[in-house]
Amino acid sequence: MMNTATSFIRVEDPVPAEVIEQIQNLDNDALIIRLMFTINHLSRWLTPIHDDDKLDRAVYRGEPTAKELVIRLREYDEMIYPRMFLISQQPGADLDVLDDPRLSRPDVEFDRRDTTVVLMARFRRIRQTITSLLRTLPDDAWDLRGRSRKGIEGSIRSMAEALAIHDYRVLRALDQTLNQTGARVGLAEIQKAPLDELLKLVPEHVDISE
Repeated sequence: MMNTATSFIRVEDPVPAEVIEQIQNLDNDALIIRLMFTINHLSRWLTPIHDDDKLDRAVYRGEPTAKELVIRLREYDEMIYPRMFLISQQPGADLDVLDDPRLSRPDVEFDRRDTTVVLMARFRRIRQTITSLLRTLPDDAWDLRGRSRKGIEGSIRSMAEALAIHDYRVLRALDQTLNQTGARVGLAEIQKAPLDELLKLVPEHVDISE
């Protein structure tokens, strides 16, 4: 049965201070793992749902659907990655020279025609590109910064943290959406593990010196 206790889902609701502090306290390798785990969370939650119509539902008018939330994850990565890459190649780079990624994105209707699994695969590709870049950087390179007068700026580390915070916002909304629309009815418990439990799997520190 669908969850009857529903609340309006807002992706931009405040992120708890303890979540932000936890992200900021992760060492670089642990932060990479957290970013990679987002792919695993999506796969765990969405792959068992074979009826795509269930992923294109919202409880209330104006709320994002599960499919739209996956698109939102991909679009944010498409905005962040070019900035990270440019800074890694040109420390202090002017980020305003970058093209607006919205100009090269697929038409909204084109995205909506694809299944959520296809959209998830597109997100996986851009997220793996980001984490591959981060794995190649020595720790001191994470402090390299770019500048912008009209968009996101900062260090590679701050942008990686911004990705993790954005992931939390979207995954929190996705977790609620799947519960409240009834998309999880009939799934095994492991396939609907709540976000807070999954985040406990992320290590705070990773020692790869051995």
